[in-house]
Amino acid sequence: MAVSVEPGSAGEIAEFARLQQRLPGLTRRVFEDRLAPRTVAVIPSLSLDPESLARIPGSLHYEERQLSMLLLLRMPNTRLVYVTSQPLHPLVVDYYLNMMQGVPTAHARRRLSLLSAYDGSPGALSGKLLDRPRLDGEGRERPRAPVKALARLAAAIGDRSIAHLSVFSSSPLERTLAVRLGVPLYSCDPALMLLGSKSGGRRLFREAGVPCPAGEEDLRDRADVVAALAALRGRDPSLRRAVVKLDDGFSGEGNALFDYAGAPEGAGLEPWIDAELPARLRFEAPGESFEHYLAKLAGMHGIVEAWIDGEDKRSPSAQFRINPLGEIESVSTHDQVLGGPHGQVFHGSLFPAASGYRAEIHAAGRSVAERLRDLGVIGRVGVDFIVTREARGWRHWAIEINLRKGGTTHPFQMLQYLSDGRYCPEDGEFRTRGGEPRCYYATDNLGRGCYRRLTPDDVIEVAVEEGLHFDPATQCGVAFSLLGCIAEHGKLGLTAIGATHQAAQALYAQAVSALDRAAGCEGEPLPQR
Repeated sequence: MAVSVEPGSAGEIAEFARLQQRLPGLTRRVFEDRLAPRTVAVIPSLSLDPESLARIPGSLHYEERQLSMLLLLRMPNTRLVYVTSQPLHPLVVDYYLNMMQGVPTAHARRRLSLLSAYDGSPGALSGKLLDRPRLDGEGRERPRAPVKALARLAAAIGDRSIAHLSVFSSSPLERTLAVRLGVPLYSCDPALMLLGSKSGGRRLFREAGVPCPAGEEDLRDRADVVAALAALRGRDPSLRRAVVKLDDGFSGEGNALFDYAGAPEGAGLEPWIDAELPARLRFEAPGESFEHYLAKLAGMHGIVEAWIDGEDKRSPSAQFRINPLGEIESVSTHDQVLGGPHGQVFHGSLFPAASGYRAEIHAAGRSVAERLRDLGVIGRVGVDFIVTREARGWRHWAIEINLRKGGTTHPFQMLQYLSDGRYCPEDGEFRTRGGEPRCYYATDNLGRGCYRRLTPDDVIEVAVEEGLHFDPATQCGVAFSLLGCIAEHGKLGLTAIGATHQAAQALYAQAVSALDRAAGCEGEPLPQR
């Protein structure tokens, strides 16, 4: 039964812990049986730093990234409730439902409930839902209706004994929502989210025996940053650069680069760094200022670590899932595609990671996941690395932990659900049911101003006319995402699936060319950010 207690109180925390005890039973009875009745309530709330989100064009439409979960409706007794801030374009919903094989669209639609808060203002969706306790099925508030808090959402969920919440990220808002609804949260306990901060990650890497760059954590102000930068250079006089990171920054937007060129040695180093810091700290986030960054550091805290140099340097990642029984599932590896002023902003991913270091980062990432499991974490775990090629092979350093869904989650789900294949952790490949390998190139950041001339209908029409749409017969093609973002922000996402890396990237290039022609901007370079 749903409970209303003060958010953040001991009572809420105790009730949340009680709710979470249902998850192991759900895992045994429901999760592994495709025919078992279940309800998944998807709350794709971006409960992250609002200032960082505001810098991302069309960030509100990132609630669409979990629409890949609509493909769970291919399981005939699964019901899905999907909640958004603004109503979804009907064509976008149809686009996902029509991708399913073996299940009539009408059958799937009967098991899908769509709710909207009708609120396009900045802020986390979970907070909007908690502010609208009498939300009805069409998003209208009914202040005089004789219903209890979140009754419409609870009614759409139905039998809470077979239901769970799926969220993008876990925060105290999602904990309160779970308790108010009486439905467990299949995600990391918000009380453990500090393990995924930059400072928490560095401590955990050391505990797991996984190498990470030299550095300092738990920094709170300018003096801390100056002392940490001086200590790094003092230990390694050959160090050329260092990076400052906000603890809860994401996608590289909270990072800043510091250059030691011309730095003195000895006692003069720290005063020199203090004097040079405002001019030399170069931010990844556009429009960031030194004073504002220090204010964010004071509230969020952060780290300083050595910048890893290398002629052949890459940034792969490894993804895992820890289920409520404490079992660790290897999900995938990726090579991250990075951009931004200093190459630290996440733009996309190439699956799987290169074979030369794939096994190493998988093993190191699994050590991190095991440590997190021992500390009580459940849900998705991503571990980011830097690797450089050396004479004896590749060397790796762990740099970040993500305890949430991210830019690599929905592309892999699309591949998995569309092909009905599986990831093989033994060699890091994904294979269709027929045993054929599949790779993909994915991005959420394909955009330019002229794409505002296109609508979701136009994009789908282009895909069909150009033969880009995912073909179940060949198990190759393009799947789009963020379609609701294109007309307003000229931006969308896509996952190009092919038999090899080269084939996937060729499909991506073909899709870009087709969109350029349709929008009338063929030949113009894609903007860099």
